[in-house]
Amino acid sequence: MISRYTLKEMGEIWSEENKYAKWLQIEKAVALTQGELGIIPQKAAMEINDKARFSLPEILEIEEKTNHDVIAFLTNTGSYIGESSKYLHYGLTSSDVGDTALSLQITDAFDIIEKKVSVFINILKEKAEKYKYTIMVGRTHGIHAEPITFGLKFAVWAFEMQRNYLRLKAAKENIRYGKISGAVGTYANTSPDVEKKVCEKLGLKNSPASTQILQRDRHAEVVSALAITGGTIEKIALEIRNLQRTDVKEVEEPFTSGQKGSSAMPHKKNPILCERICGLARVLRSNAVAGFEDMSLWHERDISHSSAERVILPDSFIILDYILEKASFILDKLIVLDKNMERNLMKYGGIIFSQRILLELIGKGMTREDAYALVQGAALKAWEEEGSFLENLLVEKKITDIISESDIKKLFDVTYHLKHVDTIINRLKDI
Repeated sequence: MISRYTLKEMGEIWSEENKYAKWLQIEKAVALTQGELGIIPQKAAMEINDKARFSLPEILEIEEKTNHDVIAFLTNTGSYIGESSKYLHYGLTSSDVGDTALSLQITDAFDIIEKKVSVFINILKEKAEKYKYTIMVGRTHGIHAEPITFGLKFAVWAFEMQRNYLRLKAAKENIRYGKISGAVGTYANTSPDVEKKVCEKLGLKNSPASTQILQRDRHAEVVSALAITGGTIEKIALEIRNLQRTDVKEVEEPFTSGQKGSSAMPHKKNPILCERICGLARVLRSNAVAGFEDMSLWHERDISHSSAERVILPDSFIILDYILEKASFILDKLIVLDKNMERNLMKYGGIIFSQRILLELIGKGMTREDAYALVQGAALKAWEEEGSFLENLLVEKKITDIISESDIKKLFDVTYHLKHVDTIINRLKDI
């Protein structure tokens, strides 16, 4: 991922330096375990653990000749050990190290994501409580429907982010595995005991069965969970973009001092952060597709997955980390224009109360078809002529013969639609 979207802590996890540090950590854990089990001399195991180190520039120089990053790493690392270097990587294959290290990197990356998702959920919960009585129009198909509250939107988002949190936790648990089972997973040149003990030292679980690699359904679940979480954040950003449109203008993303909206039009306050989130979420979804494709490999393995994973795994974590940070900032500093919400709510003289009038007419004995035709006629006239739905109802004798003028006006009570909002907001206490 380009540096523009890479935050420091997450970027360090996916750095080349950290990757090789994880490889070295695994090689040391393997040697130490093999020494404990008498597979290699104890002295060699100690020397590997004491002397082994690496130089990134030297590895890259060696790789230019070998065209194999693990061999380049082993050659460089072995040069610091001496005689005992012959026991480095003893009985292993490249993926024993690479896949196990990748699991460690992903686990560390998940730790950062989980913390930020928790912060984001708390912001959503706080906003749900703050705006639980801030009345606005609900929209379906982009068209005014019935009244809701702004707090209800936040509650919906909070519950969805909680589901994302659980998905991320599950994906983390299913990737927290290592494998030290050799070239085709048979333990022919190593042993299940080595794998189990090494994984325990690393804080991982040992894979119950593997080929030369850990099976890629685990990694597909990772990128899927990341993409779904990104999809939720995109949904929130898209809603803010829609509500910030000039002809709606109910919320605005933060616009900092000195910020410019357009090189040509000084009046512009564009939702650029939300648009950036929406764009990056598309990349997350694209990466998930590549993750699914990586599941099917030839026989016990090929490396068609490897090149894709070098891109999609770091980038997906880096993107989600970045958009979580931006989304938290946006919602924390969100500008809410509640007066505009009130203005938009009663546009066309209360057409949002059409269902209440419909149900009242039916309750008074009118057939649904007749009632619907009368109410729709009054509503569409208000819509097409930019008039008042209430006034249209009051001049329709077939309606006023059944419902009095005062009772019609009572049906335009917005609080009727919001009588159960507290019930929904209170459910947030469970997360």
